[in-house]
Amino acid sequence: MVPLSFAGHEFRAIAKGALYWPARRALLVADLHFEKASWFALQGQMLPPYDSLATLSALTGLVEQVAPVELWCLGDSFHDSAGCERLPAQARAMLTGLTGRLDWHWITGNHDAALVDHCGGTIHDEAVVDGLVLRHEAEPRDIRPELSGHFHPKLRVTVRGRQIARRCFVTNETKLILPAFGALTGGLDAHHPEIVRAVGAGAQALVALEDRLLRFPVAA
Repeated sequence: MVPLSFAGHEFRAIAKGALYWPARRALLVADLHFEKASWFALQGQMLPPYDSLATLSALTGLVEQVAPVELWCLGDSFHDSAGCERLPAQARAMLTGLTGRLDWHWITGNHDAALVDHCGGTIHDEAVVDGLVLRHEAEPRDIRPELSGHFHPKLRVTVRGRQIARRCFVTNETKLILPAFGALTGGLDAHHPEIVRAVGAGAQALVALEDRLLRFPVAA
């Protein structure tokens, strides 16, 4: 974990694509997209049905590492609003184990806007926590400091003729977009016009390594 200051608050950026808030002992993740593979299977496209277990295993390991008391999911936690009902028994047991031991909060997103409580936790459209707006998709017209997800930002760089992609945070003075944490999520280039539109001028892409935070300007 490496220090990341935003809007007067001190966070820790985690290489796996999460954010830890020491003052609240809170872990924040975005875009888990549980049961994405089973959703595609319903549409006739068969994918290996292990994405929820992979994501939950990574999340459980992170919870054990940082020992939060709160956990905030910034939307699209399920690939569709009925995804919780399709969770395999092992994945459901892992998830309800986590929601039962933590002060767990679901922010709804465009994929799971009609989410209802089948897996524990508290559901919000958005929330304001210690002066920070927590929502799924950045609102360009809102001048309040904001944490969000939605865009699955990745930074792509060419090193020695080979392109490398890494999950990244995208931020300016009032916006901080988290990368997708889910195992089956892909990513949108940090320089994409939709991300630039959402964040505005002066944005940076931040790549968290284990021991340092790399900063890259985002081209407007």
